[in-house]
Order: sequence, then C-alpha cells, then structure tokens
Amino acid sequence: MNANLKKRGAWIAGIVAVLALVPVVAGSFTVSLLNDIGIGALVALGLVMLTGVGGATSFGQAAFVGIAAYATAWLTTTQGMSPWIGLLFALLLTGLSALAIGMLTLRLGGHFLPLSTIAWGLSIAMLFGNVDALGRHTGLSNIPALQVAGWSLADPRAMYYLIWVVVGLACLFSHNLLQSRPGRAIRGLRGGATLLASVGADAYRVRLSLFVTAALFAGLAGWLYAHMNRFVSPSPFDVRASIEYLLMAVAGGLGQLAGALVGAALVLVLKNGLQDVLPMLTQRAGQLEAVAFAALFILLLHFARGGVMGLLRRWTHRRGAPQGPSRHEAAPVEPLANRTLPARGSPVLSVNGAVKRFGGLVAVNDVSFDVKAGEIVGLIGPNGAGKSTMFNLLTCTLPMSAGQVRFLEHDIAGLPQRQVARLGLARTFQHVKLRPRMSLLDNVALGAHSRTRSGILKAGLRLDRTEESQILQEAQRQLDRIGLGDRAHELAGSLPLGTQRILEIARALAADPVLLVLDEPAAGLRRKEKMALGDLLRKLREEGVTILIVEHDMDFVMKLVDRLVVMNFGSKLVEGVPSAVRADERVQAAYLGSVV
Repeated sequence: MNANLKKRGAWIAGIVAVLALVPVVAGSFTVSLLNDIGIGALVALGLVMLTGVGGATSFGQAAFVGIAAYATAWLTTTQGMSPWIGLLFALLLTGLSALAIGMLTLRLGGHFLPLSTIAWGLSIAMLFGNVDALGRHTGLSNIPALQVAGWSLADPRAMYYLIWVVVGLACLFSHNLLQSRPGRAIRGLRGGATLLASVGADAYRVRLSLFVTAALFAGLAGWLYAHMNRFVSPSPFDVRASIEYLLMAVAGGLGQLAGALVGAALVLVLKNGLQDVLPMLTQRAGQLEAVAFAALFILLLHFARGGVMGLLRRWTHRRGAPQGPSRHEAAPVEPLANRTLPARGSPVLSVNGAVKRFGGLVAVNDVSFDVKAGEIVGLIGPNGAGKSTMFNLLTCTLPMSAGQVRFLEHDIAGLPQRQVARLGLARTFQHVKLRPRMSLLDNVALGAHSRTRSGILKAGLRLDRTEESQILQEAQRQLDRIGLGDRAHELAGSLPLGTQRILEIARALAADPVLLVLDEPAAGLRRKEKMALGDLLRKLREEGVTILIVEHDMDFVMKLVDRLVVMNFGSKLVEGVPSAVRADERVQAAYLGSVV
C-alpha cells in the first residue's frame, strides 16, 4: 500500500472515530444537527455524482426525498406496515418515479434539462399538498419510529448511528462505483455521447442509470427523514429545498465525494448560525437571512469555485502531496477474451456508392472502396474533399443519404455508433476526446467497456473485482504497448497534445478491434513521435489489426500505407498504391501541388 492510501485510511479512521464519539460527548442539539447533516449529505452525494461527475444539473432532488418520505409514512401509518417494508416500498416508488421522469427528460439538452427538473420538482411538491390520502397541506403524523432487534431508534442519539452508517455505506458504494467499468462511463459523460458511443456505451442509458441512482440516495434520505421526525408535510420537499441540496454539493465541491459531507455541514451549520446571530442585529432577521446566506455563498464561489474540497485539493498539491504509483501493479489474472481476427486478405470493410447530402450540398458523392484484413489504407484529399464526412459515415457518427457500408459482412449503415464499435470498429478523433481529470490508465480502461458487462449494483458492491482486474491489466498492457506504461497514474490532461493522440490509440486498442480507424493521428507529433507511431502501426498490422487512416502529413502516410484512396470535391479521385498515387497528375493537381 502506498503512502497516499495509508494517509487516506488514517484520515477516514480518525473521522469515523470522532463521529462515533459525538453522541457520547455532545448535547441533543448537536446530535440533531448532525442527523440533519447526514440526511442532507445523502442527497448531496447523489448530486455530486449526477451533476459534478455526470454533468446533469437537477433542481428536483427534494421531490425524490418527498416521494420516499410520503411512501413510508403512508404505508406505516395508514396500512400499519413495518418501517423496514416501508424502506423497500419507498425505494421502489422513488426508483420507478426517477425512471419515468428520467426517460421523459434526460434526452433534453442544454438549459432545457435543468428547467424540466424545476417543473417536476414543483409539480410533485404540489401533489403532496393536494391529495387527501397524504393529509393535504397538514401532512401525515404519528409515523412509527424505527426499531432494530427490538431496540427503538426514537431517540435522536440512537437514530444518529443508523443515519451515519447509511451515509458511510453510500459513500463507499459511490467510491467503488466511480472506480469501476460503469463508473468510468459515468466519468466519460462530460466527454459527450460520441466519445461513449466510440467505446460501445450508450450515453443516454448511462445518464439514466446515474439519475436513478442519485434519486435512490435521495429516497434513502427521505425514509430516514420520515422516521426521524415522525411527521411529514409538503414544504420540506419543494424546489427551495432542492436548491439547498444543490447548494450543499456546490459548496462542498462537485468534483469529490467528500464534498457532499463538507457541503451539507457547511450549509446547515451556516444556516443555523445565521438564525442565531441575525435576530441579535436586526428585527428583520427572517428577510435578511436569505440575503446574508447568498452573500456568503457568492464569496465562497469567488474564492473557491471548486468548493471547499477543491480549495483543500489545491492547497495539498501546492504542499507536494505524495503521488501514486507510476504503474498499475496487481497480481496477474486471466486476460480478457480476444476476438478472432479475419484471415489476412479477406474483406473487412466495403463501401459501395456512399452519398451524404446536407440540404443541397453533396459532401460525399458515390464513393466506393474496400479495406482488406491486415492492410493499412490511407484516406487523403485536400481541405473540403469530404474526408471527415466519409470518416463519420464509416463510423456511423452520421447517417448516410444513400449507399451501403458493410463491416465484417454486417450492413452497418444506419446502425448506432455504439453497436458498430461493439462489432470491432474502433476509432480515434481529430479533436482529441480524453477525460483530462482521469488517469491514463482509466482513459485506456474506458476503451474496454464493450468487452465486459458489470453494472452499477455489482460495481458498487465490489462484486466485479475479477473483471475489474482484467480491465486494468488490459489497460496497462496497452499503455506498455505505446510506451506510456510508466505513466499510468498521471492525469491525461497533463500530457502534450501529441502524446494524447497516442493515448487515444491505446484506448482504441483496448477494445480489441478488427478495424482501427484513425483520424489524423500524427497531428501535433514531433518527428521521433511520428516514427514511433509508424512503427507501432506497422507492428499492429503484423499482428493482424486492419487500419484505415485519415491524415494530412503526406510524408508520414506515403511511407506507411499499403494503399491510398484520394478524394476531391466529395468524390473518389483515384485509388492505388502510394507510388502510383504520387505519380498521378490528377492527384498532383488537386492535392500534392508540385510534389512528385
């Protein structure tokens, strides 16, 4: 275990010890405040995952707290059921509600998604106050206290331990999740749907599963809230409460799980402090509380936009926090299963009469060519020739207007990009799509997404250990393959552009592709890096990987490829071996100028 992990373990042990001793030494008010902080932290933890990691802003999490609170309150007061059955009912109802709401709203982009969360946050809170069975605006009272093995948790000190055990388990679940296959897909959401589709993941399904997970955390909080206070009414579950939960996540730090706990403590302690101090200063304390709170929050964001944890992280980096190991070292496991590559010379990709129109503009006009197993084919042409559009048609990023593309005997025209990636077509991007705050190892491990199957529940409970070891072992192998094996735990954002392009190739190789489609991989590389890249691609060709490359560096391409396809004005100009293409007068006139 490295020094970083030992230090982190010591900090966690110390915090747990302090929290365990609080009810023994603290007064009733402090214990009750800590109970509220724990419940708030559960909701904020879901928001750190959903908004901070996944990039989807929600102003409606209090509604999910309310759904769970009212569900268990109704079941236990009117139906006489056990609160533990109420927990199952509350989580089931919350999860189904989140699934339905998510399916309706998560395809919305831009500012429409946050606005939609305000809409359903308002409507659900109004529903609570207008249903007779839920007590309308007076709410439901006489909710039974929780009991564990005959021990009543009616006392706040007894409830304290249950709340913080649940918070600790939720934090552990979230930590395990983010360090797993689905967690890397969640962290990749900010890179866009195209990035996730290129590794075989569905961004919508990843976002929906994360949305439901965050709602279930809020549902746990609602269940605890109902049986701690033993009374529920609509007002604690309106949009204002949702904004307060989001404020907790932002104040603590959206980028880190610990930010949920720090933010919940900061917001609730500050809120209680203002309620005590302002009446001493003015008779209008109620009106000024919101103003003072907003002013303090603006100051926090001005000096620490990453929240309190972001500020602490910068401070520890300045003091030279110890770094992790340079390589991923673990006991060897059975490697991931590899595809059976097609026999050399057999058809891999066949393009027939490809056409792409953008209104009246024909970007690709009746282009046909083949790529056979074990060769490197270059797709070149001057600016505006249609290379990038053709590239996007091959990878199914764009739909074709007409024509056919067959990959391994599958007609892939019209298929989702993620499905084509799962068939064995891996790609890189002209504009690098890496996650800068993820390590090199995790960026490459993301490429193996389609080769494994573990989901959120299995990952959060650490039931995916063997599969995760296989993924990381494969990622380390690919990093060694491109010469970055000793930098596995560095952040991808710290690499120069040329090295980032090489890292993208490693991510594509982690998918175990049949066809590797590269979009200008030599751009930004120095001469030695280009030579190393060329050697790597030749080695891959010898291993049976087929490569299609779009590139502007003619010297690099001519020395590397077996065949060239030249495009001009959206049409195929010529196809052949590099020497014949170089000598063709049409190519010289259109693209190479005076180069002979």
